[in-house]
Amino acid sequence: NYRYREAIHKWDEALQLTPEDATLYEMKSQVLMSLHEMFPAVHAAEMAVQRNPRSWDAWQTLGRAQLGLGEIALAIRSFQVSLHIFPMNPEVWKEDLSWARKLYEQQKATKTEAVQALSKEELAQESIPDYDFESDEIVAVCAAIAEKEKALSAAKTVVIVSASGTVETVTEKENCPTTPDETLFIRAR
Repeated sequence: NYRYREAIHKWDEALQLTPEDATLYEMKSQVLMSLHEMFPAVHAAEMAVQRNPRSWDAWQTLGRAQLGLGEIALAIRSFQVSLHIFPMNPEVWKEDLSWARKLYEQQKATKTEAVQALSKEELAQESIPDYDFESDEIVAVCAAIAEKEKALSAAKTVVIVSASGTVETVTEKENCPTTPDETLFIRAR
């Protein structure tokens, strides 16, 4: 009657009385899947499989819940275990396992297409143009940067941060440090 919340409440009550009953977990998982609550559905189905690993319907329900999460490979494995336990189940053969395999093939094809598109994209990118690094402008810029670096290395600049958070920039001469008492300041470059 589509009274799923009531059903979950009843399954929980029953599980408090008989916590080892795998059938209750399996049925609860089915109801949770109907509510599109896939994480709790997988958890309930896993509990059913733990309680009774020989229950083909628990494995089938686990596979369906795993498909709901997008875990196709795990679902295929669960359906295969279900078929191993009860090989004559046409529902698992015709519906669940064949559907999961189709999804798996589609997923593989999509990944292959994405890899191919990415490789085409990489090939389509232009190579870096060849710049003339020996032109007069480039040489002049490099020389200017070198002169600026030389001037900065001659005068040492020290940033002093006091314990209260005050920041002070001090320029030192070669042999004349102007750093205040080091117990009050943190020295940084």
